[in-house]
Amino acid sequence: MTQGSHITETPEAQGREIILTGIAASPGICIGKAYLVDKEGVEVVGRYSIAPEHVKKEVKRFKAAVKKARDELRAIIENTPEDFLTPTSILETQEVLLKDKMLYGKTIDTIQSESVNAEWALKKVATAAREAFQAMSDSYIKERATDIAHLTERIMQNLVGAVRVDIGKIDKRVILVAPDLSPAETSQIQLERIKGFVTDKGGKASHTGILARSLEIPAVLGLKDATAQIKNDDLMIVDGSAGVVILDPGEQMLVDYEERRIQYEEHQAAISRRSQDLAKTLDGQRLAVLGNIERSGQVVSVLGYGGEGIGLYRTEFQYMGRKDFPTEEELYDKYADVIEVMAPRPVTFRTLDINGDKYITASTIHEEANPALGLRGIRYCLQRPEVFRTQLRAILRAAVLGNTSVMFPMVSTLRELRAAKQAVQEAAESLAQDKLAYNDRIQIGVLVEVPSAVMMADVLAEEVDFFSVGTNDLIQYTLAIDRGNEKVAHLFRPLDPAILRMLKHLTDVAKQKNIPVFICGEMASYPIHTPILMGMGMSGLSVNPQSIPVVKQMIGSIRQQETAALVEEALNLQSAEKVFQLLQSTYGDTLEAIDQHK
Repeated sequence: MTQGSHITETPEAQGREIILTGIAASPGICIGKAYLVDKEGVEVVGRYSIAPEHVKKEVKRFKAAVKKARDELRAIIENTPEDFLTPTSILETQEVLLKDKMLYGKTIDTIQSESVNAEWALKKVATAAREAFQAMSDSYIKERATDIAHLTERIMQNLVGAVRVDIGKIDKRVILVAPDLSPAETSQIQLERIKGFVTDKGGKASHTGILARSLEIPAVLGLKDATAQIKNDDLMIVDGSAGVVILDPGEQMLVDYEERRIQYEEHQAAISRRSQDLAKTLDGQRLAVLGNIERSGQVVSVLGYGGEGIGLYRTEFQYMGRKDFPTEEELYDKYADVIEVMAPRPVTFRTLDINGDKYITASTIHEEANPALGLRGIRYCLQRPEVFRTQLRAILRAAVLGNTSVMFPMVSTLRELRAAKQAVQEAAESLAQDKLAYNDRIQIGVLVEVPSAVMMADVLAEEVDFFSVGTNDLIQYTLAIDRGNEKVAHLFRPLDPAILRMLKHLTDVAKQKNIPVFICGEMASYPIHTPILMGMGMSGLSVNPQSIPVVKQMIGSIRQQETAALVEEALNLQSAEKVFQLLQSTYGDTLEAIDQHK
């Protein structure tokens, strides 16, 4: 479906039924009245010159506006419930950005060097900063350009004395409709009063999308003109599964969607209950289903959805948005919490994967022309041994508490792998010297993300205990596609024959070397891919927590023997479309029965 709207011609008694289509950011259905967050934005004062003797005063005015913005964010953070972990951490990132040279320092420099008013200087600097973020390839980081936009809006409002909308005071059950929602706004929402979200802007990786999914609230984003068509108190239906919003629905439409809402909630509840069982095929083959997390607080979600462990702990999120690197004790506390809660289930840490397309304030590495192919992943860690050792020491200390593994990202050569393993050994020796308890008998693996690691799998397998596949980067590097570039993103296809052949080669080598292979990329989160991955002989799938139940249900609906034959047939096909058609023709009915979007 394309984004936009159309009006369904219906009898007057049935309502106009205006149907808007956007991005399905968070599944579920809600019916209610619209609450329009009226945000026209701040009209920026035009550029005007500041007399030399008044430049200092203008800088002081800007600093006062920034201080007020920082105080507002700090107050929101301190008054935000702990359940709001994701938006709170985003707000803390914004708080750091308020003092960062990229925004704060350059605005002051512009005021002084060009003798211009603070509003104009801020607008000029913020525009350049947003463009820098949007040029990055990672979709999550790309969405962080909105941090700059929200901060600019907040500072600008303080500069011009605008009155800010307070959605924290909403006192009725409504569906929020807005051009966009900042982390500060979403953090103040009274959850018992919000049924769903609808926005003109944003996508699945935006703040609003992240929040909606984490709280399981239906959301349709990126509608472009929703605020122009929706009025306060309009009756509306939000189908966050299909990415559809229906305004002024008729009676029959309301009845149909109320039935769908009830069926969806009953279906989700049934799946969640069954998800606590181990995943096993109809012919008795076991396949582990684990969860991917960024923060320690998400372990509860993984367990609640029936996850059998943590297959991917993205540790870099504890480094992002800070002025300095976290200490060993800070890391140890977070890691220990996760391992203790999950014990005896396994926890696999991905070591620090920053730079490249992941921004970190504390990094001193110079900007790179092509960061996706630059100093990122294990390359970065090996060039910053003091940072790497701090993290490894924290992991080895926490490993005393439970079942722990570690894997190195972006490994492209045997030399890198051996250097990383040597760093683990040196971290253990330093802990012994400090007489601190540690466990160095942990499983060590490679996160397979680049084609060279696949082609050298037989050599790498001699050095590690397991492989885990990061399909997002493997697809990007194999097919030479920037998945953040909308002009070529449609070519990012997990079922491309080249990707399937890569995975088959890797699993064949792993079987020969008698080591397990896991998938922790986005490919594993979609049930339609499950038969292919099982047929290749994967040992486990690690997915986002919300996908655990449906992936488990898919496993329980298929036969392992059939999936092996399916893989052989798929490997002979010449396009991703043909592979998709094969999966649909073979498992279409099964997928429809378990589809969380139905």
